[in-house]
Amino acid sequence: MADSDTVRRNKTAIQTILCADHRLILNKVDEKRLITRREYNNLKTMKEDVEGLINELVDKIMDKGDDTCQAFLDLLQTDEEIKDTYPELKKIQWTNTSHLLKPLQESCQNSPSQERRKQKQQYQLNSKPTGLCVIINNENFADGRVRHGTDKDAESLAEVFSWLGFRVVMCKDQTRDQMDRALKCLASLSNLSQLQEFSIQEWSGSEFTDLQEAPKHGDAFICSILSHGESGVVLGTDGKPLSIKHITRTFKATDQSALTGKPKVFLIQASQKGGSHCENRVHPSSNHVEADVVVAIATVEGHDAYSHRTTGSLFIQSVCQQLKKGCLRGEDITTVFHHVINEVSAEKLPRRYSLGQQIPEVRYTLKKTLVFSPCHS
Repeated sequence: MADSDTVRRNKTAIQTILCADHRLILNKVDEKRLITRREYNNLKTMKEDVEGLINELVDKIMDKGDDTCQAFLDLLQTDEEIKDTYPELKKIQWTNTSHLLKPLQESCQNSPSQERRKQKQQYQLNSKPTGLCVIINNENFADGRVRHGTDKDAESLAEVFSWLGFRVVMCKDQTRDQMDRALKCLASLSNLSQLQEFSIQEWSGSEFTDLQEAPKHGDAFICSILSHGESGVVLGTDGKPLSIKHITRTFKATDQSALTGKPKVFLIQASQKGGSHCENRVHPSSNHVEADVVVAIATVEGHDAYSHRTTGSLFIQSVCQQLKKGCLRGEDITTVFHHVINEVSAEKLPRRYSLGQQIPEVRYTLKKTLVFSPCHS
């Protein structure tokens, strides 16, 4: 059934529930650009007629078609603030109609041979935890610069990847050499005593705390670098560059690597403007040693990456939000990043950004489909 039909079938229940706080839902649909600014302002003038406002809002959503209805259903079912504010939404029977359940339905309809073929074409993520997520979070630099908002990015990454079954660890404020040594140590996990040097912490569910036990690899690997950067590099807190190509090759496939044949995703939140490091641009080759890799950089070469002092960076926050939505729908990682590119590039940036927009750059050498799923254990 189409998403517009799902909204229509539950229209009365949705309208009744949303009347409990018209301001929140109106602001949420505006934030997600499900309605135009003019429509938003017109609806605001109806604040004295809450029921009429909500009826008009839902009608506008339905008139915009399936894509907008799908985004509206996502909002009602995945946004934590909405779920807390409108607990009655849980009673609505989305089953067998919501697109969020389509991957499950399609799977149930597949024949055994189709299921086996699908498994061969998809990375199998069966380990517990799913894998290791490493965050390098550089906030305070030797020259006095401070990357405000980076802790928000680290927490958002920790929340979403722990939700996806990963064990999340973080190293804070690392120089170029410390970043290099820490990543090599975490790639091999051969000399865990070195980890003490990097003040490594792990996500406990609500905050980062001291490391409780030695990390180990699973069926996938995530590495996120949050720092300043220049063309083709990220900077340590000492201002010295470490090339993105060098970072990805630290985890290349070898006979000794526990990550050979397993997907490795690199998320780089760093500007790529200026510097003299063009030779260090990321170019994952088709060679088997650099296969099974995703490299997602906040911006294309030659440009800055936008970050807010309190809400975090545009790129990382979009990655986290799109993972939450896409993984519930059973989307693969390439589809998730298509959403990220579209969302980030649609944002209007402050005037100091020459293009007026930010366009992330994503490269793949994946040999199979990569799908992350929420961990319910």
